[in-house]
Amino acid sequence: MDLVLPLPSCHIPILLQQNDFTTRPPQQSTNKVLWQRDEKGFFGSMNDCPSLSKKRMSRQSDVRVKGYTLPALMLYYAENGLFPQAHTTWEQLVNSSFVPSIHFVSKLFNVYGKQRNFDQVIEILRYVNSRDFGISSDVYSLAISCFGRGGQLELMEAMIKEMVSRGFGVDCKTANAFLLYYSIFGSSKEMENAYGRLKQSRFLIGEEAIRAMASAYVKERKLYELGEFLRDVGLGRKNVGNLLWNLLLLSYAANFKMKSLQREFLRMLEAGFSPDITTFNIRALAFSKMSLFWDLHLSIEHMRNEKLIPDLVTYGCVVDAYLDRKLAKNLDFALNKMSLDDSPQLLTDPFVFEALGKGDFHSSSEAFLEFKTRRQWTYRTLIQRYLKKHHRRNQIFWNY
Repeated sequence: MDLVLPLPSCHIPILLQQNDFTTRPPQQSTNKVLWQRDEKGFFGSMNDCPSLSKKRMSRQSDVRVKGYTLPALMLYYAENGLFPQAHTTWEQLVNSSFVPSIHFVSKLFNVYGKQRNFDQVIEILRYVNSRDFGISSDVYSLAISCFGRGGQLELMEAMIKEMVSRGFGVDCKTANAFLLYYSIFGSSKEMENAYGRLKQSRFLIGEEAIRAMASAYVKERKLYELGEFLRDVGLGRKNVGNLLWNLLLLSYAANFKMKSLQREFLRMLEAGFSPDITTFNIRALAFSKMSLFWDLHLSIEHMRNEKLIPDLVTYGCVVDAYLDRKLAKNLDFALNKMSLDDSPQLLTDPFVFEALGKGDFHSSSEAFLEFKTRRQWTYRTLIQRYLKKHHRRNQIFWNY
């Protein structure tokens, strides 16, 4: 059952960086594809956006109270949780026929969204919608993002339906935000439906939405569906770097499908993509967990040929692999070609740890690095500390 939001006619714009709260920025050009629902779902259609209407700014908004203009004073009250005072100031602005700017509305929505005061967001939306300020489509977009960040998916859904019913186009940024919040707070089915609506509108899915969908699939261990999604997006896209290929490799590494992992890695090279540190560490983590020492050494050698610097994850793969098999005596042989005196750094994309987790050496080293000390840590000192800790772990101390 669709949620009916009691909002008058309204239109809303995207956040624009502007210092003056009382001036209106020029109308932003948007894609005019609309999202409309029929029995089959959502589809795109063309429509003209309404033109901007010109209204004079009331002098009341320029009145200063103790050095503040009324819009700035309202923001001050809202940011400090003084909502009764903020509401009183807002009523003064409304009674003065105040014409808000997008920058001002955006700041208000951010503040009220963080405080989960969504009723005030709706009230501001009603005011803008009741006046022909020419910013309604952008304010709709701001409200959709505000409700989405707060996990209010029903309000977000109702808002986008209201936006379309008023004849305003959903632009690419709003459509991606819509998908992003369904990926974070919705079910996998709701997320996939939102992705389908994005595709039908012929918008290009952005990097943030790709990461959110991938994270949702990984959390539910739907790794096959993750691979299908990545192929549907298109592995040939280069405007997101190696993200799509790395996620595909991760879907195989997390299931320890080693042959498929190697096959897709070779296809990545054939497609003209250069592997990065994240690519190599996805493979190294899989090799380490499977105790494939030869493959692990070849991967590190390949990394050296690509002139990539190993990071904390790479060293952790080597250390954990040897210690798990009780081969600590052979660790020097494994590390002799690596720069042990370098300062530790973490260069691997965090999404890798969502699927494969962090190794024991990695977690232990992070604990040492977070401890404030004047000591200059290197990989050598971290490994020495960890070996001492690992040795003591197996000791039994009897207290008499």
